[in-house]
Amino acid sequence: MPEASENKPRIVVDDDWKEQARREKEEADKAAREQTEDARDLPAPSMAEVIHMIAMQATIGLGGLRDPQTGQAIPPDLPVAKHYIDLLGVLEQKTVGHLDEQEKAFLDGTLRELRMVFVHMVNQMGQSASPPPEPPDDK
Repeated sequence: MPEASENKPRIVVDDDWKEQARREKEEADKAAREQTEDARDLPAPSMAEVIHMIAMQATIGLGGLRDPQTGQAIPPDLPVAKHYIDLLGVLEQKTVGHLDEQEKAFLDGTLRELRMVFVHMVNQMGQSASPPPEPPDDK
């Protein structure tokens, strides 16, 4: 019978293995804590953030940004700007009575500013474009 017990694999646990497992667990715990701390750096989701994200897209459509690589102004794309301004308008309509005073004031002010800039851009682009040619006089 002694031969049967000699053929069984034996698990040998040495101190080096235990120490390595402890270090790996500490490193995993530290990484988990760092990820949790990084998540705390993000602001809490808010209506102001939603408004700001949509307004930023409208601003890009109005030509309010520069290309980071070239430094050149990004040309306006008024249909895109109008789409995002209208999207803010939908948000305004759908949230009537559900925003606090500060959120409502921020949304109203943002919409007013974007609409004024949009109208200014449309007028400016209309004035800089050459007028249509006069029809020929067939007399």
